[in-house]
Amino acid sequence: MNRKMQRIEFEQTKKIYESETLVFYGVDGFDVYNISIPFIRGGKRYLFGRLERREEWARSWVRLFEETGQDEWTVVKDSMIYTLEDPYISEIGDELVLGGTHVQYQSGKYSTFFGYFYRGTDLHNLYYFTTGPNKMKDIRLVRLSDGKIGVFSRPRSAGMVGKYGSESMIGFTVLDRLEELTADVIENAPYIYGIFGEGEWGGVNQAYLLDSGKIGVIGHICYIDEDENGGKVKVYLNMAFIFDPTTRESSDLQLIGSRTCYPPGPAKAPQLVDCAFTSGIVMRSDGKADLYSGIGDCQTGRITIDNPFEGHGRIV
Repeated sequence: MNRKMQRIEFEQTKKIYESETLVFYGVDGFDVYNISIPFIRGGKRYLFGRLERREEWARSWVRLFEETGQDEWTVVKDSMIYTLEDPYISEIGDELVLGGTHVQYQSGKYSTFFGYFYRGTDLHNLYYFTTGPNKMKDIRLVRLSDGKIGVFSRPRSAGMVGKYGSESMIGFTVLDRLEELTADVIENAPYIYGIFGEGEWGGVNQAYLLDSGKIGVIGHICYIDEDENGGKVKVYLNMAFIFDPTTRESSDLQLIGSRTCYPPGPAKAPQLVDCAFTSGIVMRSDGKADLYSGIGDCQTGRITIDNPFEGHGRIV
């Protein structure tokens, strides 16, 4: 079944229990989207969010927000400002690792981008410690059951289409410690095959260790479609799959969200009206999961769904 058909089938059978748009305070004039998952530090609930003015491109900052109400978040005053896009976090031991995309300019013009990584035990004093490969987004870390660190990569290039059919691949490798995280190690992570179809791209957004030893992956999967006027639309869908780090096999890939699952709202550009760029899930006490996602590259949504890892183990 191609992805478009799978999406139609998903839309017909989906179960969405709650659907909300997040509200952000203290950042008037800026959109907040493509957030990290919410996390708890010192008894308070936080997230990192990407800030950008609606009419600007590739001029983003990442700020820390604290939860101040149901689906309401307020910027933490005097917190660090990072020149990054699309933040994400991993908890490795007692350290927090913050990653994001840093866009480089030369002579005032966009030139390239890299993944930047910060680490530390103090949320308000994270240290920049390493850089990913040139033009690679969606690098994600996860602590494994033996204490080692799993790393998902996301190479994407025109050459991949001819070789694999898809525009991007997902790689996976294992480190003994954070100090081993380098551009070369990420670049050379062996690929996981069979995730993306022809012309598709995507990546891992958040990875979770399950008590079965497997990894539950929340990610995004994308393809190009057309609107009713024949205009190009980039379709971004929320997806999940299970990965076994021992056998290196992936299974149970499923769609878990699409733009129509979230409340209606604007898009930064016409080609982004069908864009739901995944952040990740947070499990609830009722056994369901809150799935967070950037929507339309200008807002952040939350939907409540069934546990996408059901039957494969509980999140550690």
